[in-house]
Amino acid sequence: MTAVPDVSANAAADAVALSYARARAIVQGSGTSFALGMRALPADRRQAMHAIYAFCREVDDIADGTADPAAKLAALDEWRGEIDRVFAGRPTGPLGPALADTVARFAPPRDAFVAMIDGMAMDAEADIVAPDWPVLELYCARVAGAVGRLSIPVFGAAGPRAEAFADTLGQALQLTNILRDLTEDAQRGRLYLPREDLEAVGVPTSSAVSALAHPALGAACRATAARARAAFVWADGLLAELDRKSVRPALLMMGIYDDLLARMVAADAWPRRPRISKPAKLWAALRLGLWRPAVRPPVG
Repeated sequence: MTAVPDVSANAAADAVALSYARARAIVQGSGTSFALGMRALPADRRQAMHAIYAFCREVDDIADGTADPAAKLAALDEWRGEIDRVFAGRPTGPLGPALADTVARFAPPRDAFVAMIDGMAMDAEADIVAPDWPVLELYCARVAGAVGRLSIPVFGAAGPRAEAFADTLGQALQLTNILRDLTEDAQRGRLYLPREDLEAVGVPTSSAVSALAHPALGAACRATAARARAAFVWADGLLAELDRKSVRPALLMMGIYDDLLARMVAADAWPRRPRISKPAKLWAALRLGLWRPAVRPPVG
């Protein structure tokens, strides 16, 4: 008897392959530094990270888009529904099949997907300007720590220490991003430096433009840089209880951002964005990531 091809199974496999291809195209088109860490993974884990990154990119693009807040929040709610469908095994969106396959293979936590959407909703509701530190901590946990918690199972790590490492490193990376992107964020009417650091040195918190023009901005940035350095130090301490091979992609990113923060502090030219060549980023990833010495001491 001739076997009858399982057409539905073939169609489902094709849908997953096309969905992963879409995710890979988003990663390749983004120019993200995270691609370096992804290349350190085996093929199946790398394509899972493509799916996770593409999801994060899509919701981030919603928050940074030009639509009005109501439309942004509605689009994010659509993603909430899609995540429900992904975990039910019935995705409908272009990235859904890849995400559903990633969930089935590596079990990234559902609450981290939701946290990422919640973080983007904070940006979508209104422009964030000089949040107080508890609000900024929450924002970092949602938009950066959540990425780490989604990624850690795909890397091959697990457990409370791995999750704590993801959250702490996420805060360090996000604070470094905030310091790097001051001008770009101000053009959108946003200022993520914590209110406490600005007010302590007399920088006005009424608008991003006025804050960036103030002569004491550098002092506020150095205070925020010290917070970022402290998070790097704490994340470095957590590494002692982890299998370093299981978090190798995270270590590569840790090296790049550790170097970026050090360059910004050394230049002390806020809000100027540093220019770092690709070879310099690669060297930082290897030197401060895979061959990581003790992390730099706290700033200030």
